[in-house]
Amino acid sequence: MNYSQTLNYLYTQLPMFTRVGASAFKKDLTNTIELCERLDNPQHKFKSIHVGGTNGKGSTSHMLAAVLQTAGYKTGLYTSPHLKDFRERIRINGEMISEQEVVDFVAIHQPDFEEIQPSFFEMTVALAFDAFARHQVDIAIIEVGLGGRLDSTNIITPLLSIITNIGWDHMNMLGNTLPEIATEKAGIIKLDIPVIIGEYQDEVASVFTTKATTENSELLFASDQWVIKVETRDKKQETRGDSEDVTKCSEMLTVSLQKTTHHSPFTTHYLQLDLTGNYQLKNVKTVLSAVDELRKQGFTITNEQVTNALAQVKTLTGLAGRWQTLSTHPLTICDTGHNPDGIQEVLKNIAAVPHQQLHFVIGMVNDKDITKVLQMLPQNATYYFCKPDIPRGLEASILQEQAMALNLHGQTYSSVINALKAAQSKAGDNDLVFAGGSTFVVAEIV
Repeated sequence: MNYSQTLNYLYTQLPMFTRVGASAFKKDLTNTIELCERLDNPQHKFKSIHVGGTNGKGSTSHMLAAVLQTAGYKTGLYTSPHLKDFRERIRINGEMISEQEVVDFVAIHQPDFEEIQPSFFEMTVALAFDAFARHQVDIAIIEVGLGGRLDSTNIITPLLSIITNIGWDHMNMLGNTLPEIATEKAGIIKLDIPVIIGEYQDEVASVFTTKATTENSELLFASDQWVIKVETRDKKQETRGDSEDVTKCSEMLTVSLQKTTHHSPFTTHYLQLDLTGNYQLKNVKTVLSAVDELRKQGFTITNEQVTNALAQVKTLTGLAGRWQTLSTHPLTICDTGHNPDGIQEVLKNIAAVPHQQLHFVIGMVNDKDITKVLQMLPQNATYYFCKPDIPRGLEASILQEQAMALNLHGQTYSSVINALKAAQSKAGDNDLVFAGGSTFVVAEIV
């Protein structure tokens, strides 16, 4: 098979979460363990950091990868899902693995797939671990796919475990209360391995402290370690071509930070961030605490390297879709936030952008309780309802019907692209177009 045929095999023959939903989620690690044993357990051949949580784990993983590769370490990065290219999931020093590596891996191990019958995600995890071992990375950042305890990535023994925060998502698989969800996420905390919790949350903090005590794991809450605030936002327009519609807007966020010990601040430092959503302030705290821990473990990472890395995360790692400006005429922004906590952060960012009318391009998936999200959305916006081009996409007419019951009004469109074009054509000079509601909406427009 060539690369295209190989991807078609993976997408259609293996149970894939984005296609079939919860039925692709395996309730144990048996398949992953068996598959990796046949690969001579590559996950034990490189150092790793495990990153879980409800929101922010992708951004945190990419920031950490940027820091480590800037510090001179050959750095693997495994994340999910991808936006455009399957190989986005597996990068080494910011570069996607080659198409041929994917083709060869599937060709060699197809008999194993047919015998073990792994899910798409289980196969992808095995491919990532195999690639990192073969390329002899110094360290790999491994993002949890879903949950933690039963996630396929949870067969590694990392140097450090990170859990960003806990929010409402995947309740049909992880639990109906925040403590239940936190218990699943806490499953990545391992014996004698330090753990950083990004955000202290009263409702779930005891879940983590109890688990860490049981595992003899040193635990800290990054939100208690740092004081960070926004100083300035600097916008820069770049025109690539002759027409206004290809004008891009790049933005840098300047923040000040202080590390606190017993509530006594040290010297103030300044960072420029190319990830500019306000929610990134939480993630930066987590990253800085992780850097401190890695330094304790013998990694050489200077403050200058941290500064340089965090100013160019998107360039170094290829991260896209996080409060990303698509155009300036009209101002068009997208973000992958899709669960209640993610949408809450998106709405904070929208509120911080001066605009007259909000044009909201929205699409969602059909196996989630979307009511909580819809109840949060502003009633004075104009909505453009669409269906992400995946089997799990929620029909635009159904989304519109549920939205209208909550006094959210707008028209349906046949595709994400058509919805975006309609929003941009109707937006005035001082309006804001936002596109989101699902990672898969963003995937079609970035």
